Amino acid sequence: MTTPTVDIRSDIRTADDAFEQSFNQGDAAGIADLYTRDGMLLPTGSDFVRGRIAIREFWQGAINMGIKEAKLTIVEVEQQGDTAVEVGQYQLKGAGGETMDAGKYVVIWKQEAGEWKLHRDIWNTSQPS
Repeated sequence: MTTPTVDIRSDIRTADDAFEQSFNQGDAAGIADLYTRDGMLLPTGSDFVRGRIAIREFWQGAINMGIKEAKLTIVEVEQQGDTAVEVGQYQLKGAGGETMDAGKYVVIWKQEAGEWKLHRDIWNTSQPS
């Protein structure tokens, strides 16, 4: 049974805020800590990125490419027990505030030690190729 709730949206917004803050501070280790122990990224044009060490390295690479700011906008969140699914939109900006990429994402969240953590994270651009 899927249960959309106001509380889960608030909890996920808080977690998204932590992601944005860590990213905007250039803290790839802080970003990686927001994922479950066996978290996984599914980036476009790449194989799976598995585990916190690989996730940290991936996000450090994005930061090193000049991405300075991540903005996440929740479109919807649905909860099922200790799992939640978030659908949203993202915007990535460079040092001058220029948009480097924008698109949509789906995150499967899991509760780990009483906290919502990113478990599976997939996104793709909405920018024309």
